[in-house]
Amino acid sequence: MRKFLSGLLGYPVVIATITAGLIGGVLELGGQETAARWVISALAAVVALLQARGMVDDLRSGRYGIDLLAVTAIASTVAVGEYWATLVVCLMLSGGEALEDYAAGRARRELTGLLENAPRTAHRLGADGQLTDVPVDDVAIGDRLVVRPFEVVPVDGVLESDGASLDESSLTGESLPVDHAHGDDLLSGAINGGEAIEVCATATAADSQYQRIIALVREAQESKAPFVRLADRVAVPFTIGALALAVGAWIVSGDPARMAEVLVVATPCPLIIAAPVAFMSGMSRAARNGVIVKSSGTLEQLARVRTVAFDKTGTLTYGKPRVTAVRTEGMAPAEMLALAAAVEQHSNHPLAAAVVDQARTGGGTVPAAEDVTEIPANGVRGTVGGHAVVVGSARFVERETGQDTSRLPAGATGVHVAVDGRYAGYVALADQLRAEARATMASLHRAGVRTTMMLTGDGEHVARHIGAEAGIDDVRAELLPQDKVAAVRAADPRPVMMVGDGVNDAPVLAAADVGVAMGARGASAASESADVVITIDDLSRSARAVQIGHRTMRVAWQAIGIGVAMSVGLMGVAAAGMLPAIVGAWLQEVVDLACILWALLAMRPGRAEVAEVERMRADVAVASADHHAPEAVLA
Repeated sequence: MRKFLSGLLGYPVVIATITAGLIGGVLELGGQETAARWVISALAAVVALLQARGMVDDLRSGRYGIDLLAVTAIASTVAVGEYWATLVVCLMLSGGEALEDYAAGRARRELTGLLENAPRTAHRLGADGQLTDVPVDDVAIGDRLVVRPFEVVPVDGVLESDGASLDESSLTGESLPVDHAHGDDLLSGAINGGEAIEVCATATAADSQYQRIIALVREAQESKAPFVRLADRVAVPFTIGALALAVGAWIVSGDPARMAEVLVVATPCPLIIAAPVAFMSGMSRAARNGVIVKSSGTLEQLARVRTVAFDKTGTLTYGKPRVTAVRTEGMAPAEMLALAAAVEQHSNHPLAAAVVDQARTGGGTVPAAEDVTEIPANGVRGTVGGHAVVVGSARFVERETGQDTSRLPAGATGVHVAVDGRYAGYVALADQLRAEARATMASLHRAGVRTTMMLTGDGEHVARHIGAEAGIDDVRAELLPQDKVAAVRAADPRPVMMVGDGVNDAPVLAAADVGVAMGARGASAASESADVVITIDDLSRSARAVQIGHRTMRVAWQAIGIGVAMSVGLMGVAAAGMLPAIVGAWLQEVVDLACILWALLAMRPGRAEVAEVERMRADVAVASADHHAPEAVLA
């Protein structure tokens, strides 16, 4: 009760309306009907002036709202002496803001829940084994932390304990606990299970995953972009129709009260409230799915997207080279891989780490190498177990051996190997297509997207291979950042959504109608310039964002339609003289409630969306089975 009363203090017009009603009731019971009418009429004048001021502000900003109906409803009920109906109309108008805030509070609970669960302290483990509670902002990289049962992991880190089971639903949407082993990366924001664990911090709080999500949520909540007032699109015809019907009813019946009875049920609350509540519901559900939408207007754009463009590296692909095949000539694949890794572990080349990681897969060991020499832009040579090993580009190995190297698979980069002066084979590497990429393209097309594009700075050969694998309609390669911007600006049909993840994607994300940043890896420049940030390393969430946009718009229009249909029906009944003004005013409150409850449905997916998500999951599962076959590369 105390919470309700404190909340009510934020709505002085509601308090004034209730107070006027109580005073008017006491006066009327005391036989002072005229005084009661004056008290309520005075309140009505104040509320009407406030509504009129809002109407003028809307007109100055170029928006043609339906506040005129509210003003005329108050004026007409006062004029014909229906002052109790006037009081209900005033309560409906003043209480509409409170009702909207309450509904929006429910709708944004996923956003506020993320803020409320933000970790504030961490338990730092000192060299003497003593625990010290420190502010999460004071945690430094390398600090050993203890996360107690059911606490939030405060910063990104590596699991030092033997194992852990964490609830990662606030980060990934996955409802089931996720098991982790020693050495696994843990993201801040995950909730620990029933046993205390030790974590070694790998990032500060500001650079950790959960804190980046928090920053984005705050930006979304504090956005100054106004809610899209969909009701404005039906405001003019609705207002003209309502006024025409009210005047017509007065003329036909000869009773001015008939006009007031019609206007009472034509008040605009359902139309004003429905869209903002639906949009906040959609933004909240998007956040629950790892998609932060920075403004409500973006949801409408997402629903209308007809072209989607993608960056390649780190967006369509994993952004990390992986061994896809090992082919040998006269040597066991595992043996050649181990020899190559022995010398590659001394190299700084990006492909070298992938070769070494593959050699260690499944518990494999990498032998020591001696006399290792790296030749920049060519390769590396050394001695392993008495064997002379040369690893590098095709030209380098051909020059070292005098033999031709084997042809690589399409779309792959090769690390060629020679042992004791003879060509031994190659290790094929590629930045693999994401398992969910093809399913994402198919889902976008089913959602109404007509064209998918890939914009990349990579060479034509690799780009075409990746584009064909992903099912991209239009592949454009060897582009500079300014070329990507030009391509997005010229793209048709519009609106255009651009999905990227790197710093060099920031200009093109800003140029697109909807910029979507894959922000799971902390590409801050891309996230700042984007309209939508995907906080999970999952490309399919871009399709999910479009689906949520469709659902939100559909629910918003449905809620507006319900409000208009119910109001028009009640107006017809009132015009026929079968609906007293006081009854109509209360029935209009029912219309308000129906619209709000319907708008809140945007917090849940529709049946078609659920079916689409299940279809995507099945497609991704099949693709993942094809992608994850590390043993096959040695076959």
